[in-house]
Amino acid sequence: MNCYSKKFDIDSGKKLKDFFEREGAVLSTVQNALWRAKTNLYSATFYNTGKLLIQGSDVSDIVEKTENFLGLQTTALKQKENENQDRPFPRIGVDESGKGDFFGPLVIAGVMVDKNSADILVNAGVKDCKKVDDKNINKLAAVIKNNCVFSVVTINPAKYNELYSKFNNLNRLLAWGHARAIENILDKAQCSYALSDKFGDEKLIQNALLQKGRNICLEQRCKAESDIAVAAASIIARAQFLSIMEQFSRKYGIELPKGASSRVVEAAGLIKQKYSKEELLNISKAHFKTFSQI
Repeated sequence: MNCYSKKFDIDSGKKLKDFFEREGAVLSTVQNALWRAKTNLYSATFYNTGKLLIQGSDVSDIVEKTENFLGLQTTALKQKENENQDRPFPRIGVDESGKGDFFGPLVIAGVMVDKNSADILVNAGVKDCKKVDDKNINKLAAVIKNNCVFSVVTINPAKYNELYSKFNNLNRLLAWGHARAIENILDKAQCSYALSDKFGDEKLIQNALLQKGRNICLEQRCKAESDIAVAAASIIARAQFLSIMEQFSRKYGIELPKGASSRVVEAAGLIKQKYSKEELLNISKAHFKTFSQI
């Protein structure tokens, strides 16, 4: 969504002015408007007529916050409900977590939704895990697990390093994990459609599917996490990734940072110094540059 327009009363306009200011926007006055709020992501103008206009490259998040603030059913929620209708039910969404993290596993999750469970997840606030604070991940994961058929494929670092040596290509490894997540769900339920984020040739996942998955209609698309099934899979995968990272941190007595920053290099050096290179291989991805640095 790059444009939003809705009419409000003047009292709501005063509340919205304070709201946008708290959101970090710079307030100014413009012709024919009571105020304009602007950030580097969007501009919001409240006109003398009561019309609120929000514009930007993608204003979905701020629109959702704005309508939540006013106690309205969000336009983003309606948009997601419409998207849910555009794709078949039931459907499987697949996503991963840990791909860009030096420490920790690669986790691929699959979630199957039907019309009822999709509505429950949307109303619970399930969305792409990158838009959810990590402290709220487990709460949303519990809602998903209680209402959907799901599968979690956890590839711990030692196994990851072994498989990466075999595939010698991250996309092939991802495809293998995505295919396993889909197959695991098909062992429990019937489904004819699956959706995942686009990370390589669609044939990679299709070729990795076994007998039950060969007949499924598989779609890969950019920003697939906007779909509720894929968003739910991202939440489940993230929850598992965070849980294992916490276990590793407790085991080694060092808080293991996420990502691949200078803090990660420092922590990896401490693990190698305190334990061994072999032990580092048990909690990290060896093909990252960080490993060769250490």
